[in-house]
Amino acid sequence: MIGEIARERIVVVGSGAFGTALAAAAATSDNADVTLLCRSTEQARDLEATRTNARNLPGISLPERLAFSADPRILETASVVLFVMPSQAQREAAHDLSPFLKAGQSIVTCAKGIDKPTGGLLTDVLEQELPGRTISVLSGPGFAADIARGLPTAMVVASVDLDEAERIAKLISGPTFRLYPSADRIGVQLGGALKNVLAIACGIVEGAGLGDSARAALISRGLAEMSRFAAAFGGLPETVRGLSGLGDLVLTATSHQSRNLRFGIETGRTGHAVLPSGELVEGAHAAAVAARLSDDKAVDMPVTNAVASIIEGRLDVKTAMNALMSRPITTE
Repeated sequence: MIGEIARERIVVVGSGAFGTALAAAAATSDNADVTLLCRSTEQARDLEATRTNARNLPGISLPERLAFSADPRILETASVVLFVMPSQAQREAAHDLSPFLKAGQSIVTCAKGIDKPTGGLLTDVLEQELPGRTISVLSGPGFAADIARGLPTAMVVASVDLDEAERIAKLISGPTFRLYPSADRIGVQLGGALKNVLAIACGIVEGAGLGDSARAALISRGLAEMSRFAAAFGGLPETVRGLSGLGDLVLTATSHQSRNLRFGIETGRTGHAVLPSGELVEGAHAAAVAARLSDDKAVDMPVTNAVASIIEGRLDVKTAMNALMSRPITTE
């Protein structure tokens, strides 16, 4: 059972679209005071005055209860800190902010990816940089604009200690934003990272005009890849079949709000991959890392390997698709 808890403070680090959306959702909770830590004093003042993040979430009003600050010392007052910056920026952010983070605080990574230099999970990265803190992960199917608008959204928060995950879920969940607690940090993180890679593959299928049947095949076979990969690293296959895996995959692989899908569509249309300037495509970073890790563990990952090869310019789209369709016939 998720019990009653005393009022606490949440600080959200990262004032982009997703960080602002999570802060707005958490601010509707009756259990927490919420502060969004902004990148500059100017931005904090603008958000406070206008109650909108015009650059990242135009036209969406932010809750009156949401506070803004550019002073990292606000972190010292928090019981829970959400790290909402890109996966490859998490280590640097943890290092820079560590002087303001106290032992015993709950830190939640809210990025979906794998650390590119080490191949480690983001919870591992934060545990290395922030010893003495409890590290959890928040993931699942939720676009920033939907969350900020108050549209119904369900995601997952995972910690080694299920009681900790339940505490955070209760603290952050509000009328339209629901968190389900989990004790499988590995499965939640690998599902979140790999769904971005598979969304690129689905975009390639759409851009190349290969049809909805091909997309359905990729989603189902991609889910099988995700399950094998998670199990090889100690995650639970059933976690991958839940919100943080299948749920997020379906959302990201079918909605044009997804940057990964849009990147895949353009790749399929042109026949080669060109990363867009100024737009983060997490799956492009995760593909090569996942392909390397799958080789190390001898996990069969044909779709992931194909996406990595296309992004790295080793295969064109047509050759990669032909290779996938000519694989030996096996049982499902």
